[in-house]
Amino acid sequence: MTFLSAEEFFYSFITGREYLALFYNPQFDVEQWSGLAKLPLDQLIDEYSTGMKKKLALMGVIKQNKPIIILDEPFNGLDIEMCRLLHLILMQLKDKGKTIIISSHIIETLTKLCDYIYYLSDGTIKSTCNKANFVEFEAMLFKDIEKDNVGLLDRFYNNK
Repeated sequence: MTFLSAEEFFYSFITGREYLALFYNPQFDVEQWSGLAKLPLDQLIDEYSTGMKKKLALMGVIKQNKPIIILDEPFNGLDIEMCRLLHLILMQLKDKGKTIIISSHIIETLTKLCDYIYYLSDGTIKSTCNKANFVEFEAMLFKDIEKDNVGLLDRFYNNK
């Protein structure tokens, strides 16, 4: 199993290439993946932008080639192009039999990628649904949010 935290951690004063060397996988083509992610692997990670750090962390997760991958907010900090590439990469990993667990606050991310959604509220699973029920799940979720906040929203609009 491998895990990607929403907040990446990297040792100071190492390059992207040195970071990736921490994970053994002789089939992983670092240069090819670096070209896809457009990362300067010989540059210190401390000089990377937020998005570059996320791409490097994702490369480290992918390089580990584990059967179970847990990703916490994997799309945060990525540009549009890399978001789409990550979506395609995750679908290919799924097709290769990998189990991928994604936590996200963005419902569209989940409905486009996942086979099942487990909705957590206050630390417990509030509901579960499969892909066939995502439209109903999303409608129910948004209806509950709107119902729970209608008074507050009315006050905002009436104070203008």
